[in-house]
Amino acid sequence: MTPIRSIIAAAAILATPLAVAQSQGLDLTVRDVGVGIGNVPTVYGIRVNFRDRGDFDVRGINATIWQPDGEPEGTVTGLALGLPLTGAGRITGVGAGIFGVSATDRITGLGVGGIGVGAGNGLEGIMIGGVGVGAGDDIRGVTLGGIGVGSGGKLEGISVGGIGVGAGGKVTGLAVGGVGVGAGGGAKGILVGGIGVGSGGSLRGVAIGGIGVGGGEQVSGLTIGGVGVGAGGTLRGVSVAGIGVGAGGDVTGLTIAGVGVGSGGTLRWVSIAGIGVGAPRIEGFALASAVGAQDARAVIIAPAYMRVDHGSFTGVSASAFNHIKGSQHGLTIGVFNYAYRLHGLQLGVLNYVRDNPRAFRLLPVLNVGR
Repeated sequence: MTPIRSIIAAAAILATPLAVAQSQGLDLTVRDVGVGIGNVPTVYGIRVNFRDRGDFDVRGINATIWQPDGEPEGTVTGLALGLPLTGAGRITGVGAGIFGVSATDRITGLGVGGIGVGAGNGLEGIMIGGVGVGAGDDIRGVTLGGIGVGSGGKLEGISVGGIGVGAGGKVTGLAVGGVGVGAGGGAKGILVGGIGVGSGGSLRGVAIGGIGVGGGEQVSGLTIGGVGVGAGGTLRGVSVAGIGVGAGGDVTGLTIAGVGVGSGGTLRWVSIAGIGVGAPRIEGFALASAVGAQDARAVIIAPAYMRVDHGSFTGVSASAFNHIKGSQHGLTIGVFNYAYRLHGLQLGVLNYVRDNPRAFRLLPVLNVGR
């Protein structure tokens, strides 16, 4: 045999096991216990393959070089190791890949991927992705993504994303996003977004947004927005914003804004703003340059202007102009005090009560109802 023929023959002999391993697998197990090379369907021990195909069951270590061929159906219980990629239908235990780890169903345990970790359905445990972590359904546990963390369903536990954290369902626990945190179905816990925190449903707990915090329904707890805090429904708790705080429904608690505080319903407890506070009804204490309501039962300090529009005022108000187009029950102190009907006392430079007898409508210093 010539040297060339000898080399060809040797190469063919060496290639045969590899071909077998790739097509059918080299089964070195005894009753499925041992070592499998290639697509050995069941291995309790160590299985090494270039690329998994079809259904398989590995309990132990499954090491692959590339992601599965087609939609993976196999199950790994133990360690799924990717050099650089690995995947399966379901991984329970540890999934680790230089590039990434994926599962068509779910990963339960620990998942670590240089680029990412993902599952078509759920993730549960500790998941770390250099770029991101994502699941089509719920995520529970601790999730860290260099860029982001995303869930099509619920997101529960501790979630940190360099840019953002988001879920199509509810977010519960601690969520921190360099840019933002968002939840389509509501959020509860501690939520921090470099730019903002938003929820399509209710938002409860502590929410801090560099620009703003908003909820489509109820917002309750401690909310802080660099620009604003808003709720489509009610707002309860402590709310602080650089420019404004507002809600479509009632606002209850301590509310502080650099420019304005507003409510589509009732403002209760303490409302403080640099420019204005306004609502159909105010109850409690309000402090701003201007304060307006239809009805108020409150102590109001409004250096520039206080107005009650075709309703009633009960309490004490101090303002340059107390303008009550309705009934006053209590005390107003100002430069000019005005009321339709007075059941109390006006103290000021000029005091006017429209329904008083003509001689007692406009008086200096003080006026009372007649």
